[in-house]
Amino acid sequence: MYIVRPVEVSDIAALASLAAVASPGVHTLPRTLAAITRAVERSIASFATPVVIPSEESYMFVLESTLDQSIAGAAAISATAGSNGTYFAFRNDVMQQVSRDLNISHSVHALTLCSELTSHSQLSGFFVRGWCNGSQEAALLSRARLLFAALLPQRFGDRFFVSLAGITDSQAGSPFWEALGRKFFQMDFLEAERLIEGARNRTLIVELMPHYPVYVPLLPGDAQAVMGQIHPEGELPFRLLSEEGFEPDEYIDIFDGGPILQAHKHALRSFSSSFMRTVAALLPPAADAADAAVPVTYLLATARADDFRATLFDCAPLEHADGPRLPPQVLKSLKLAAGEPVLCVRL
Repeated sequence: MYIVRPVEVSDIAALASLAAVASPGVHTLPRTLAAITRAVERSIASFATPVVIPSEESYMFVLESTLDQSIAGAAAISATAGSNGTYFAFRNDVMQQVSRDLNISHSVHALTLCSELTSHSQLSGFFVRGWCNGSQEAALLSRARLLFAALLPQRFGDRFFVSLAGITDSQAGSPFWEALGRKFFQMDFLEAERLIEGARNRTLIVELMPHYPVYVPLLPGDAQAVMGQIHPEGELPFRLLSEEGFEPDEYIDIFDGGPILQAHKHALRSFSSSFMRTVAALLPPAADAADAAVPVTYLLATARADDFRATLFDCAPLEHADGPRLPPQVLKSLKLAAGEPVLCVRL
């Protein structure tokens, strides 16, 4: 059994271990011990801050095994993407070119540096160890942070987005970066990523990146081919996010050209399909036999801002029931008691 809970200072060493095995340039998990420590401290402060309007808060969660308390993954969600700056992306525009004299009319794609995602809430830092890839635990980790947002909507914006890793080769080289970013940064892709620690809100971005539209047909063919394409390691989060309700839009990442997925909160299942129920006392095994015949997997989350926890639980459908009957070990893991509320959504 796994639970998702807010990160703690004691998790820093485990997060450093996760970062050591994450592919460079693919995951937005903080890399260095100093960056991990800052992220953990910022998250702890964010959870403790009373919020009326979303601002600089960033919340980090870990996927923990209840068997041995090992950390199998991490994920984060920020209240606003540009809380400590301006979030930059490329908007893939379509420009109409018309010549009446030549009777020619056609469309040309152009990339425009923009900051339109700045006020959106951002998902980032998703990473799970190999044995969780494709498993329900990965879905639990990815979606639990959105259940937290559904529980406390005042802490987040109305729109959410996530930037997925673009295509890189076996040496972590990016065709999109080589065609565009290198011309302005004068450094390798990974070197640039390390310099800004995966962020897209640093002042140096607007100082160095082109301020005028970049015509896509002028880019090399391999750079055009990878625009909006997902790195193979991004296929799992893409599937999980698509199932949640996220969709690719006209924005791509300014470094590797990876896709940026967006959604209004009302289009997300964690908001539109979640419901509150009250935990009921566990019945004897014989009384639960009928429930066991038609199991449905739910994400269950505690309705507490100060000690949020989430897990998976198989039971009879809850949509028209009073509430889940949880065994003692699940109650203990969630720090719940009978009579307390839980937020539920089907996996």
